[in-house]
Amino acid sequence: MKSSRIAVYSGTFDPVSLGHLDLVLRGRCLFDHLVIGVGENPEKDPLFSVQERVALVTQLVSEYEDISVKSFRGLTVNFLKEVGATILLRGVRSLSDMDQEFTMALANQALHSEIETVFLTAREEYTHISSSLTKQIAQMGSKEDVAKFVPELIVEPLLRKLGKA
Repeated sequence: MKSSRIAVYSGTFDPVSLGHLDLVLRGRCLFDHLVIGVGENPEKDPLFSVQERVALVTQLVSEYEDISVKSFRGLTVNFLKEVGATILLRGVRSLSDMDQEFTMALANQALHSEIETVFLTAREEYTHISSSLTKQIAQMGSKEDVAKFVPELIVEPLLRKLGKA
């Protein structure tokens, strides 16, 4: 009997972008179950609390039974062990992303040898999207501008969080 292929796609998702959602929807087709790990990174000062990010991502993927959303703290490899996953899904937008992700994949494998990292390249229309750029556009742009970077469900909460709605 074939074992279940559980993968984790982790990030801070602050805010979740169209690029993130595209990777989730493409990644879910490759695995039996995809766990979206919403990380608490002590080096970052997120706009949304981890509970808010989990709630927003959960709303975005609620129609898919093969996707779940959980928050985690600490090393991603430990989170993979916790959820029974051996595959880490990562997105790359550029060569500099690939360099950084390759280094992390080697470190993760050194920490937990059963982990395999699968890279998906970003679709061309999403390669420019980053959370810092998205927040800047939300701060200075219109609702229509913001909708070019985040799913429709995220526009209002993002604008409200920045005091723009």
